[in-house]
Amino acid sequence: MGSHIELGTSLHPSSNSSPLHPIASNSATLGRHLARRLVQVGVKDVFSIPGDFNLCLLDHLIAEPELNLVGCCNELNAGYAADGYARAKGVGACVVTFTVGGLSVINAIAGAYSEDLPVICIVGGPNSNDYGTNRILHHTIGLPDFSQELRCFQTVTCFQAVVNNLDDAHELIDTAISTALKESKPVYISISCNLPAVPHPTFTEEPVPFYLAPRISNQMGLEAAVEATAEFLNKAVKPVIVGGPRLRVCKAQQAFVELADASGYAISVMPSGKGLIPEHHPHFIGTYWGAVSSSFCGEIVESADAYVFVGPIFNDYSSVGYSLLIKKEKAVIVQPNRVTIGNGPSFGCVYMADFLTALASKLKKNTTAMENYQRIFVPHGIPLKREINEPLRVNILFKHIQEMLSGDTAVIAETGDSWFNCQKLHLPENCGLSFNLSMIFPRYEFQMQYGSIGWSVGATLGYAQAAKHKRVIACIGDGSFQVTAQDVSTMIRCGQKTIIFLINNGGYTIEVEIHDGPYNVIKNWNYTKFVDAIHNGEGKCWTTKVKTEEELIEAISKATGEEKDSLCFIEVLVHKDDTSKELLEWGSRVSAANSRPPNPQ
Repeated sequence: MGSHIELGTSLHPSSNSSPLHPIASNSATLGRHLARRLVQVGVKDVFSIPGDFNLCLLDHLIAEPELNLVGCCNELNAGYAADGYARAKGVGACVVTFTVGGLSVINAIAGAYSEDLPVICIVGGPNSNDYGTNRILHHTIGLPDFSQELRCFQTVTCFQAVVNNLDDAHELIDTAISTALKESKPVYISISCNLPAVPHPTFTEEPVPFYLAPRISNQMGLEAAVEATAEFLNKAVKPVIVGGPRLRVCKAQQAFVELADASGYAISVMPSGKGLIPEHHPHFIGTYWGAVSSSFCGEIVESADAYVFVGPIFNDYSSVGYSLLIKKEKAVIVQPNRVTIGNGPSFGCVYMADFLTALASKLKKNTTAMENYQRIFVPHGIPLKREINEPLRVNILFKHIQEMLSGDTAVIAETGDSWFNCQKLHLPENCGLSFNLSMIFPRYEFQMQYGSIGWSVGATLGYAQAAKHKRVIACIGDGSFQVTAQDVSTMIRCGQKTIIFLINNGGYTIEVEIHDGPYNVIKNWNYTKFVDAIHNGEGKCWTTKVKTEEELIEAISKATGEEKDSLCFIEVLVHKDDTSKELLEWGSRVSAANSRPPNPQ
């Protein structure tokens, strides 16, 4: 956090743009400026749905040679795709139309807000002449008030710009984009439909590159926080470190590794932080998730006499229904700009990366917790012997997915039992993390805080579009797939080579384990035929169904061999009650938390 912030590929203009070069007055338009600004901050692909209020703006985005417009099947998936793109690139963007598009995409934008992702949501708005009149427009709820969409976005974005006047358009657009990058949150930009093509003097030169002011810790506060934390930890017998999801927004992954190397402590990761720290690190002991932690990890963390939680989010899901056996007086909580030791003291204006780097030089080496882990650790058992052509089990499926992982793959896990099965995957070197200039991006993604069922289809589209050098492996349940299935079409159209494992167990299994009912059973589809229909002979797509391990092995061999340049859709048929033991435990605890009776009044 102590150096200037670079998002996406770079905050500097591309090699063939010169920031102070004047451009022809008839090209000095708002639409061109916005397109160039998106390219400049690292957005090369924009996910869109056309509508009459944004068509002129889309013309200008298409006209920008360094920008690719990706047409999606619906607004929700366009927003999910921008979310996935931002996870891989550092920033994403989507374009929809006024109100009917905006209110459709807003769920995805709320998810991006909860996960600290800078997504630029652009909406084509009403003609500038209609503002302030008493006119009723289409795509509205029939009132002469155009602010409904804006008011909805105010709660799920960190900045909102309504551009209906060219005089302040330049300032509003630049402020919105720079705020998204600084806050690592989504922003909303509404642009009147009659403005993108109109020249204006403020757009007569190439956009000057952003330079975002560095966030610098209060030096006295930093020194005090480091001294107090070092004193606290150096007295501990078996301290541990746990990484959380806010490592991403603070870009503190490298500082976390420095601290782990210097301290010798055992390190683990919260489930929502998986992929943010290297799992090949010699001190890595697994995922800490209370009662459903990796084997032997929970015991080491919860028996420690001091634990450093770096960037945690403690919600009912990550705490397994508020059942973590963690004591506040033993914890050092490191948040993006604050450090709290035990029940106090607390130090503000101390930024995470600065703090971790400074603390690394002050800690005594202590490998006790790591030695305890090695003492009690027993390697994973081998799955039970199976019969030839025995129905496929989920644990067998994920054994084979584990073998597929390499530095050239990335994993997307949909909300559901895939959360728990993918948590157990060991991410090999370069699969969990990769380095891009000064940035570190995870290669494992799931949406734990917001947990929107159906997120993964759009997110896979966006992520694969951004990380073309990776082959994405998406694990999606049948219930989730039915919510957002259409944009497999867009994956095929974009020539993506993703491997989708569609796990068909007949319903919303994660909901079944929290609270069962007939509403958790869904209509079964012929999923491979559905994707074949979408494919329709255009582009490269291969589908298959598997019911046994023999068929699975053959399918994976084909997907990674002769069909390696195709989008591969593998429908895996498993028993409806074949779930991970972690989901069974987690579901019962979340159910107990959800069903607590009202406190007496």
